[in-house]
Amino acid sequence: MSEEAPAVTFDPQDAIYMRRALLCAAAAGDEGEVPVGAVLVGPGGEVLAEAGNGQIGASDPTAHAEILTLRRAAANLGNYRLPGSTLYVTLEPCTMCCGALVHARIERLVFAAREPKAGAVVSTLATLDNTSLNHRVHWQEGLMREESGHLLKAFFAARRKRS
Repeated sequence: MSEEAPAVTFDPQDAIYMRRALLCAAAAGDEGEVPVGAVLVGPGGEVLAEAGNGQIGASDPTAHAEILTLRRAAANLGNYRLPGSTLYVTLEPCTMCCGALVHARIERLVFAAREPKAGAVVSTLATLDNTSLNHRVHWQEGLMREESGHLLKAFFAARRKRS
């Protein structure tokens, strides 16, 4: 089991964007997707894109909230590089998503809850801290961890009841 995250100070704006990511997560959960949401914010504070998980509805194993958000932002801007941006996500990204963050040149990642089985930022790997990568994504964790955890627990409890 992973240890608790150390106390971190967040900017008040971070809470605004994470709340928005939680709304995306809740909407995904309402659609039967695992409730994970992501919001990408540009260097000027503008929301570039947002999404919730979509693997089930799209029959696409890569349709994680992070990937969908990056795809939408890149399409909107006409560039797959998204320098200076911050991604807010309700659950620790997996290895695939961490790779996408590096390739997109995301400056900063803020995630709510750890994912002990597949999280690749701190839980199972330290992907974003790999010094051999050609880009570093600065990251912080723990903002609205409880709210994100509640969404996930409620979703899986409801799923178990239906089984």
